[in-house]
Amino acid sequence: MSYRVAMDIGGTFTDVVCYDERTGAVTASKAPTTPGDLAEGVFAALGRVVDDPSAISFFVHGTTQGLNALLERKGARVLLLASEGGGDVYRIARGNRDRMFDLRYRKPTPLVPPGDVMEAGGRLDWRGAELVPLDEEAVRRAGRRAREEGFDAVAVCLLFSYADPAHEIRAGEILAEELGEDVLVVLSHEVAREWREYERTSSAVLEAYTGPVVRRYLADIERRFAGRGLTVPVHVMQSSGGLVNASYAMRRPLQTLLSGPVGGTMGGVAAARLLGGRRNVICVDMGGTSFDVSLVVDGRPDVSSEARIEGFPVLMPIVNLHTIGAGGGSLAYAEAGALRVGPESAGAVPGPACYGRGGTRATVTDANVALGRVDPAWFAGGLMTLDAEAAGAAVAELAGELDLDPLRLAEGICDVANAKMAQAIRTLTVEHGVEPREFSLVAFGGAGAMHAVFIARELGIGEVVIPRFPGAFSAWGMLEADVRRDLTRPYFRPQDTLDGPDMSHNFASLEAEALDALTAQGVPADRRRVEHAVDMRYEGQDYTLTIPLLDAAEPARPGFLAAIAARYAEAHTSRYGHATPEAPVEFVMLRSTGFGSFPRTDAAAAEPPAPAEPAVRDVIFDGEVHATPVLRRAGLSGSFAGPAIVVEETATTVVPPGCLASVDDNGFLIVKVEAHQ
Repeated sequence: MSYRVAMDIGGTFTDVVCYDERTGAVTASKAPTTPGDLAEGVFAALGRVVDDPSAISFFVHGTTQGLNALLERKGARVLLLASEGGGDVYRIARGNRDRMFDLRYRKPTPLVPPGDVMEAGGRLDWRGAELVPLDEEAVRRAGRRAREEGFDAVAVCLLFSYADPAHEIRAGEILAEELGEDVLVVLSHEVAREWREYERTSSAVLEAYTGPVVRRYLADIERRFAGRGLTVPVHVMQSSGGLVNASYAMRRPLQTLLSGPVGGTMGGVAAARLLGGRRNVICVDMGGTSFDVSLVVDGRPDVSSEARIEGFPVLMPIVNLHTIGAGGGSLAYAEAGALRVGPESAGAVPGPACYGRGGTRATVTDANVALGRVDPAWFAGGLMTLDAEAAGAAVAELAGELDLDPLRLAEGICDVANAKMAQAIRTLTVEHGVEPREFSLVAFGGAGAMHAVFIARELGIGEVVIPRFPGAFSAWGMLEADVRRDLTRPYFRPQDTLDGPDMSHNFASLEAEALDALTAQGVPADRRRVEHAVDMRYEGQDYTLTIPLLDAAEPARPGFLAAIAARYAEAHTSRYGHATPEAPVEFVMLRSTGFGSFPRTDAAAAEPPAPAEPAVRDVIFDGEVHATPVLRRAGLSGSFAGPAIVVEETATTVVPPGCLASVDDNGFLIVKVEAHQ
């Protein structure tokens, strides 16, 4: 066995990357995504890089099954079991504090209607001490109803179970007796052992809502891979940027919610390491249907301990991603006499008009074809031949509606899409006090390299990096990721009652648990490590910041309190612009994260073939025709000036006039962006 393989299932294409451990060669390919049966697209893509699945030594893939179920509201039917008197917690939710002046604000419709919420007696206090025993008969009634009415999942969220999960554990045992293995039972303390009742309830409901879909898919993909000779475990990317095997992912399916897009972020982390000196990068992934933005700060992914997805809070480590509906398949249309682009997409079927699959409406890809920025004869490495006439006809039809010249409209479609994508980057940077001009832009996805320089110009970013295999970069990032397990433990302590040795003891316990979890994932002892952090706040504050520790023993050392308070003040200043160093602090939550590393792939390209004489084609930039060379990426070296079109197996890179591109030692294409005149 010698192949390490990663797979990323997108809305239009399924991308695959294969690393040969014997030769160091990296190959990438893609196949059209098959919405009716995603596994068919997976096997079609796999067959283009590996002849025999039994030769695979490591396999990982990202799945958007859970996210798609949430976005399309096609998840499971969920029964929610809450503490007596707490049945309305999920429906009441939170106020719109972030959007107080938005007159159009609407709370997201709950995934569990009020009639599907049941209550059970029993109560713990905030310390976890039992006040009233659990009403086991009420739990059995909930189980019987779930069985009789055909619920797919039961989410259990009892008050203060983060402090002591005994009541939830017993409820889970009773429900298992009543329901067997056919109905998924989700216990909130297993999903998120953290305080905040609504957020924990929301997290448990999200896992119950998306879990059955994810579990069925992963079980099916494991079975079908085993039938084709795969003998190693299937690994899955988590929303945190770490890997787990499929058996764990089936137990904790919520962790895979952003599984696909996060692979690109981890690729950005690896790229930042290889680029040397570029510790801060903006990762942009433009595919067929969506545009994802994430950050790598000081060489690490920007990970938060909570997030909102479709308006629902979720408590789990998650890479901060901002996604909009803008991709190569985004449809352009006229509305009130103006041009609009997206978020509706042509998807994989029928796809853009140029795909020749029945699409007739103009898309971003059609606009690029009409402008000459895509080589129709060598799209996706020659796997597809595009219909340039169909693209031109679709653009011309929309141009007629708007009374515009077709080529001017084609540039307008790209400009509108670029403006939307630049604004998405501002949402994750400028609106959080981050200056995008201090970052490099790493662009990938099937369409990212076509638009990257134009987006960078809009934001004043001076450097764009196009990695090797940009269309399959998210899959490559999965090969670069570590196995990851995140553990939490509530720890409410004001600073004047802090017992440093006790905190260290708790961290040591979490560390042992994390190391055991990594062992269960097959990680050798010499490739394991654990990092620790604590959630802190000033007394009187409601929300916290997560502050890293040096190691598990640090709290027991002299001077810890002063050191951690100073660290917190620095983080508070960075986040909010001010701090109050003299104010007392509180400790709220302990966090330990176990990492298990794998051997890294060799990023350097194989010896490139001799460059062929480039073809020259007419390409439109700023309304003018430019004779533009079309270069094969595999034969590139040194530097060259724009305009140029660079084609390869998984993407097309557009280098506009006025820009200078070069190929570095790792095979990355680096474009110096001049300000647009």
